[in-house]
Amino acid sequence: MSARASSMPRTDAWAMPGWLMAALILIGTATVGPVLGGLSRPVFVLACGLVGWLSWRRGPAAHLQAVLVLFAFAPLVRRVVDLHVGFDQLGLMLIGPLLAILVPAVHLPRLLEQRAVPSHWIWPLSIVAASVVYAGILSMAQGDWTNAASGMLKWLAPLLYAAVLLVSAKREEMVDAATSAFAFILPLLGVYAVYQYVAPLDWDIFWMQYAPIPSIGQPLPYEVRVFATMNSPASFATFTAIGLFLISFSKRPWLALPALPAALGLLLSLYRTAWLSLAISILFCLLFSGTRRRAGMILVGIAVAVLLAVLLTPFGDVVVERLSTLSEGSQDGSAQERLEEFVTLWNLPDSSLFGSGFTITDVGAAGAMPIDGMIVACWLSMGIVVGTFCLTALCWAIGNAVAVTWTDPSSEAIMIGALALGALLQLPLASITSGENGFFFWTFAVLLGPGLMSRRAT
Repeated sequence: MSARASSMPRTDAWAMPGWLMAALILIGTATVGPVLGGLSRPVFVLACGLVGWLSWRRGPAAHLQAVLVLFAFAPLVRRVVDLHVGFDQLGLMLIGPLLAILVPAVHLPRLLEQRAVPSHWIWPLSIVAASVVYAGILSMAQGDWTNAASGMLKWLAPLLYAAVLLVSAKREEMVDAATSAFAFILPLLGVYAVYQYVAPLDWDIFWMQYAPIPSIGQPLPYEVRVFATMNSPASFATFTAIGLFLISFSKRPWLALPALPAALGLLLSLYRTAWLSLAISILFCLLFSGTRRRAGMILVGIAVAVLLAVLLTPFGDVVVERLSTLSEGSQDGSAQERLEEFVTLWNLPDSSLFGSGFTITDVGAAGAMPIDGMIVACWLSMGIVVGTFCLTALCWAIGNAVAVTWTDPSSEAIMIGALALGALLQLPLASITSGENGFFFWTFAVLLGPGLMSRRAT
């Protein structure tokens, strides 16, 4: 993988690339972790923090490549270790990539002093951050310190990382770096995803038996909703959709050919939210002359690929069945479950007016209410009042990204605006601001900001 020179000085030109450091940490932990036992988990988290620090010294673009590798493969390494050491209910190793993106936040105060940030860019981030702190305080007031720390880390780390990128990176460099990283990662994820569907490996089977995710399918051949090397079908599908989109609209569209298995894996995830988000992003690009031709070709290519997958693969009937549910509307089972969540919240004694703070619910437990979409997540954790402010700020941030595409004709601006619009569709359907999904949302929805800053900064 390669990326253009970053806007920050490269103080460690002699050091290995950040993505390579991340890969070595992942391979080393998967190899040595079962021998070290439980100690391997905190060691891995600290190693990820070290990767984040060293790669940031090489610049934002190098850092983005490193953390993309960590987010893509850390869940797999966690499962390998869990198989030999025992299932970790807290998922400690998943903190590693979050720590890697949190490290640059120490530079945020200094960067804000050096760069003038338009208020309409910084206010949405500030409102969401304040809302997250409020939910954390609610959890601490109930003595739930574990969920308070976990919730604030998962929500704030991606947001703070986006704020750092807003004032330190250049959009073109970041898009190029991300595209290069996806070109390396997606073929690996795709091959693993298809193999996982046909013959799930021992560590995947072990994890599926213990993970509280009923919608992940069964740990049997041809019955898995594939999640590849990642932590869930949702995160895998979202990650893959973003990567395929960036590669397809890049200056090197031929890179999409090695990523075709990832496209098949996206279908086998059966995650319709990512399908719809990707479709909306591509359709948005049809509105602009600079991306219209490429978007049309991509739509034709997708149609052909889906047709071939349906006709020529042994799992075409599964894909067809899932695609057919898109026309069911309110009769769809998932839609009905989401509506029931609103009814449950409204029927609470105080209708969750003030919120209940961050909670970790085992949705596999009898009587437990699943949390789908940002509306329910904000309502439950922050209450109607603060939750509404948080949702408004999220829509504001998305609106900023989309609005710039009407004044900036560059393909990078249109691409990021399209991804932001896709995130808007996901907002009521999925939790997009926490953990790895938060990283995907904030990083790619805020990259327009650096494009604006780079023309003003000296």
